[in-house]
Amino acid sequence: MSYLNALCQVFVRRTRRLRPLWRCSTQASAGTAGWWPARRAAGRDEHVNRKPLRRIAFGFLLATAATLILAGPGWSDTGSATGSAQSLSASGSGAIPLPSSNGVGALAAAVSQTGKPYEWGGTGPFAWDCSGLVQWAFRQVGVRIPRTTWEQARAGAPVPYYALSPGDVVVLNTDGSHVGIYAGFGQIFNAYDWGVPVGLSPLKQFDIYAIRRF
Repeated sequence: MSYLNALCQVFVRRTRRLRPLWRCSTQASAGTAGWWPARRAAGRDEHVNRKPLRRIAFGFLLATAATLILAGPGWSDTGSATGSAQSLSASGSGAIPLPSSNGVGALAAAVSQTGKPYEWGGTGPFAWDCSGLVQWAFRQVGVRIPRTTWEQARAGAPVPYYALSPGDVVVLNTDGSHVGIYAGFGQIFNAYDWGVPVGLSPLKQFDIYAIRRF
């Protein structure tokens, strides 16, 4: 019996030590009570930090939105494509190149030049022409492309109009005399013309000569 009494006393002491590690939480709405673990820190209950979970959820939503944007212009109004881009298809096997991270990076670089003036033959950094801006933007992500619009129309991988994605180079006008970077939502980012600062223009106001991906 003495052995059992001693064992009971040890159990009681252990139970008293563990009791501060638990707290009773009453759920008023459900009318029930339950025991929930809570750590003691500086004499107060330390609850689970939910900020990392919120950050993970926000990152997931942000990644999903970016994926939808990069998926193509099917849900945005890009106007009507005319000229050779309507029948444009990838040569060889007919496979469509995947959206380019280089293109998205070049678009971000080009956007940094918003508001600067147009100048024929301009290659920056204070003024730009259309192909000079596109060439410079891709150079910022380590991709070298030709200087003129006609050379740019033959470089990179061809892309059909229905697969157009942000970051693609779009050569414009029936003679291929203009170029910009597709920005999504039916907008082209370009150095347009005299008196018009670098910025966005509706894609539907142009004829599409070629779409290339780098």
